[in-house]
Amino acid sequence: MKHLINTRDFTLKEIDELCLRAEEFLDNKQRDILSGRMIITIFFENSTRTRSSFEIAAKRLGASVVSLDVSKSSSSKGETLLDTAANLDAMGPDAIVVRHMRAGVPHILSKHVNCPIINGGDGSHAHPTQALLDFFTIKQHFNNNISGKKIAIVGDIKNSRVANSNIELLNRAGLEVILVAPPHFLPQTHLRVSNNIKEVIDEVDIIMSLRTQTERHTNQIYASLKDYAEDFCITLDLMGERNILLLHPGPVHRNVDIDDVMMEDPRCKVLEQVKNGVAIRMAVLEKLIDV
Repeated sequence: MKHLINTRDFTLKEIDELCLRAEEFLDNKQRDILSGRMIITIFFENSTRTRSSFEIAAKRLGASVVSLDVSKSSSSKGETLLDTAANLDAMGPDAIVVRHMRAGVPHILSKHVNCPIINGGDGSHAHPTQALLDFFTIKQHFNNNISGKKIAIVGDIKNSRVANSNIELLNRAGLEVILVAPPHFLPQTHLRVSNNIKEVIDEVDIIMSLRTQTERHTNQIYASLKDYAEDFCITLDLMGERNILLLHPGPVHRNVDIDDVMMEDPRCKVLEQVKNGVAIRMAVLEKLIDV
């Protein structure tokens, strides 16, 4: 039995195979591959894209979905994480998708259940399926010719599980990753860093903008998000006519992460990422569930 806790759980060969399978799933056709199977989603943090994407993916494969409301679950009454795992396992699911505000929870659960655990995001640690769909979107855009491409990840990198997963996967796939952020948003890293997007704009092929995750900040860092946006918002003025692929995992803080004009620009693939997310999660569910 295999789990998806972080991107390292799949080899590059396996990830390329997932992308090929996801290409087939982009037709949006209903399938019965997982007919008779049950997937549980349990999200201890709010989610729109990831949760709905997994549930649509499961249903398109013919599986039934049980979505647990954490606010009404026994965990809100003091039930321990291991007891929650035992109770979920007793229901006989074929896979469990979990998101939690604490890093490491999906890994802990994987030790106490008899089905695949899929990490829908844990703390600031990892968000593997987001990285997989971002990778898939990049491969599509460049017709699989991605080796040597440069990507600037811009924003609140230190607090971003999306950044962590993308850094691991994209580095492994041969892309050069440049981190662009104010010093207090940068992690300890061996990667190239910059505090000014204009320093790297002329050499990158891709920009991945990130949300400023104020809910993870212990102290207020900027007087306002407007101050942050003056330096790091991706604008039409910044992009000019450059042929740069623009990504964002969502939700987008408009005119803070990306301005309104660039959100409508054809170089911005935010909605394409959402579409690709369903297809890549279909591929992940099919791979992990023994059919």
